[in-house]
Amino acid sequence: MTEKIARFLNEEQPPTPCLVVDLDVVAEKYRALRHHLPLAEIFYAVKANPAPEIVRLLNDLGSSFDVASTAEVDLCLSLDVDPARLSFGSTIKKARDIAYAHDAGVDLFAFDAEAELRKLAAAAPNSRVTCRLFVDNAGADWPLSRKFGCDLTMARDLLLEAADLGLIPDGVSFHVGSQQTRADQWDGAIGMTAELLDDLENRGLPLRNVNLGGGFPARYRDAVAGIGTYGEAIMHAMTRHFGNRLPTMSVEPGRYLVGDAGVLQSEVVLISRKSYGDERRWVYLDVGRFGGLAETEGEAIKYRVQTPRDGEPTGPVVLAGPTCDGADILYESAGYEMPLSLEIGDKVEFLATGAYTTTYASVGFNGFAPLKQYFV
Repeated sequence: MTEKIARFLNEEQPPTPCLVVDLDVVAEKYRALRHHLPLAEIFYAVKANPAPEIVRLLNDLGSSFDVASTAEVDLCLSLDVDPARLSFGSTIKKARDIAYAHDAGVDLFAFDAEAELRKLAAAAPNSRVTCRLFVDNAGADWPLSRKFGCDLTMARDLLLEAADLGLIPDGVSFHVGSQQTRADQWDGAIGMTAELLDDLENRGLPLRNVNLGGGFPARYRDAVAGIGTYGEAIMHAMTRHFGNRLPTMSVEPGRYLVGDAGVLQSEVVLISRKSYGDERRWVYLDVGRFGGLAETEGEAIKYRVQTPRDGEPTGPVVLAGPTCDGADILYESAGYEMPLSLEIGDKVEFLATGAYTTTYASVGFNGFAPLKQYFV
């Protein structure tokens, strides 16, 4: 937690649950990524946190933007983002949404299927298109590999077809999985991409753009390597597979840029045990899986948690949310412990919650309001 966030929570004492984001941290993360991957164009994944304050800041810093809906297109354009700096990176789009974005000036779209490619040819003629590869997501706490991408042979055929349909094949994209904890995981994906680009060049279609996706991690319960380690690993893989003929590169960070900038403050609503002999306490908070902590599904993302009683003796807990839904349990098997002196009404902070929290919060399940967000 930064001093700015701590001071805001202490002085303003906003109603919980709420998220507080330090914009200085977002700017620091952007500059660090820019430093360690200077050859790559940065497309902020707006879905991670689409707050106007964040988009405006990153636009001023020179970022481009990865959008996944017409609402995100409109958001960026309303904040004076040049449509030429937007990439419609979702591979699942309605034809009318493609046409809307294209009419607004968006000229770069992703696809991974023939039907999607034909929608693009009809709704966004002469636009640039990128084919997304299916790659291994081992090492990612939040894998993305099952839903998106196609294999090398299909990608080759689709990019050749894109040219026949009057589109402009721009390059190849992939994503090694969100919260990727292994910096070496880009090597295999880059190797596949180099193989594909060589094949296409031999067939008369030279492509020189590689979208390296996102995956750069935030700092949750387990330590992760710094962005410098990831930048070095990626550039080593690029030079190993492409030699001196480096293609142009782009990245789509979301979690990395905004995750560590946010702190979600909640309040203890109830502490109970399920039997007299149960060692574990159930700690119910005023925020849960439906209030913004959806990435605790399967206990995949393990947030750091702090309380005002840290440093005192602890015992095992189950952390759960306030709703009348049996799935609203955050952590049951991940081994969380909290102070034995914890009381109802105490505040509990989840650190590194700037990404994928406000956007995952329900509109009003059980009547609970969406997660409120503040910026400092």
